[in-house]
Amino acid sequence: MSDRINLYLVNLIKSISAGQNSSSIDQEKSFDFSAYYELTKPKLSLLSVFTAALGFLVHDPLLPDLSIFVCLSLGTAFAAGGAAALNQWMERKEDSLMVRTSGRPLPAKLLSPQIAFCFGIALSLIGLLILGWGTNFWAMGFTFATLVIYLLLYTPLKKRSVLAIEMGAVAGALPPLIGWVAAAGSPSVFGWILFGILFTWQMPHFMAIAWNFRDDYSKGGFKLHHFGDENGYLLSRKSLIYSFILTAFVFSPFFIESSQKVPGPLYLVFASLLSVYLIMPAFSFFTNENRDKSARRLFFVTIIYLPLLLATLVIDRYL
Repeated sequence: MSDRINLYLVNLIKSISAGQNSSSIDQEKSFDFSAYYELTKPKLSLLSVFTAALGFLVHDPLLPDLSIFVCLSLGTAFAAGGAAALNQWMERKEDSLMVRTSGRPLPAKLLSPQIAFCFGIALSLIGLLILGWGTNFWAMGFTFATLVIYLLLYTPLKKRSVLAIEMGAVAGALPPLIGWVAAAGSPSVFGWILFGILFTWQMPHFMAIAWNFRDDYSKGGFKLHHFGDENGYLLSRKSLIYSFILTAFVFSPFFIESSQKVPGPLYLVFASLLSVYLIMPAFSFFTNENRDKSARRLFFVTIIYLPLLLATLVIDRYL
């Protein structure tokens, strides 16, 4: 009898201990920093901060007030992170269907949808408030426009039309303009040139992604590539066209009159080399029958192309 009682007590203690461990694990998951961090799409958000900062730094003259630059960077980071979190909240069902996104915090059930939604709203509002208080209302207004376009136009359009890439590119092209207006006080010709460069750069970049992950996107119901275009002709043709338009924007500061000085020899040399570097894989993507390899190469080229081009533009401005 005593042995039975002892065995019962041992099992009871084990069950209580297991329950406590399970509760502590759930509690840890609720406060998993890495899950919140991944919810902000840190690489994509960092690109927004990087391009906004370069948009600010390329302005001549450079503003001596460091606080404006700090507020621009922080506000853009918060707003970009909030937009990413809300985008994942909106697409949590679709993300669970695709291999590429099934490990994100919401499909992996690391966070609840309610927490993700509140987190995204909070980050977005904080970002807007920082920009409105620390920069100017132009920067805050363009950031608000970015949130609206990205969440209310681009995200739902991804399941309806291939033009979603263009709509998403509009949102992605606004950060350098946001940085420009933070420095200039209002939009001007050179700021819109920066917008044009970012808009057209995204087209070959994301079209290469759309082709490489076409099967995955189809599982999620996204129409980021042309259905019926089995060999990718239409997608690759559009990618090549936008690569040429991008080149025109890159050289436009030499021909379009603006309040900024004309870029110097350093930018001219790098812009020429980088343009050839981009157009070659874009042309290969268009002409090759096996487009998988050329699309992957185009994707990596676009990643190298953008930071080099913009960094050269900023460095050239100080020479």
